[in-house]
Amino acid sequence: MTWHKRLTHARETRGIKKSHFATMVGVKPSSVTDWENGDTKMLAGENLMRVCETLRIAPTWLLEGLGDMDALTGVEDGIALGAMPVVIADDSSEFYQIAKVQLSLRAGITGFKTEPDRRDGGTRGVARSWVDRNGFDPARLLAIEVTGDSMEPRLYQGDLVIINTADTMKKDGEVFAFNYDGEAVVKRLVKERGEWWLFSDNADQSRHRPKSCRENECIIIGRVVKKESDRI
Repeated sequence: MTWHKRLTHARETRGIKKSHFATMVGVKPSSVTDWENGDTKMLAGENLMRVCETLRIAPTWLLEGLGDMDALTGVEDGIALGAMPVVIADDSSEFYQIAKVQLSLRAGITGFKTEPDRRDGGTRGVARSWVDRNGFDPARLLAIEVTGDSMEPRLYQGDLVIINTADTMKKDGEVFAFNYDGEAVVKRLVKERGEWWLFSDNADQSRHRPKSCRENECIIIGRVVKKESDRI
């Protein structure tokens, strides 16, 4: 089976229509048709990353047929590509219990591994009405704590942020969690003079200088969609 057929198989197995899949990945439906028909020789870069994150598959399975589609076996040095948190949801509850995690990353790896953060019970309740109203997939949400002061005064160390791992399209001015050369960082993405940069909200730019966001060293994990803070 070619990667084109594996792509079709994964999309149909996930129950995603071609037009909706194109919107999720951020391309035209004709591009998906070209991929699945074999008119495109290879997927690479951001398109490959978005396809694999959307379908929750490993690049090694898609491109080379290695491992099982659902096993997420694209492992390099112990980092499972595309690993996602478990969501505990009770249909009778008003809340989704989103996994609170720590991220395990390696430079240049598009996927990530999550490790439970048990300090506050390991999950965070998020209002079901808010998640559904915004059209989020609760299985693609995760919660992490902010570290450092680079995003003050909007985000302080210890604040909790909810990240939508389904949203990895670059957007000017939005805040994302990044795998920046193997380090998990939360920064504001800004486009200046045709280039993408990671900016801190902290006014002390001498300590928090902008970082260039190049494809292989700056990988979007997901967009920050909610925060919880003890700061008044």
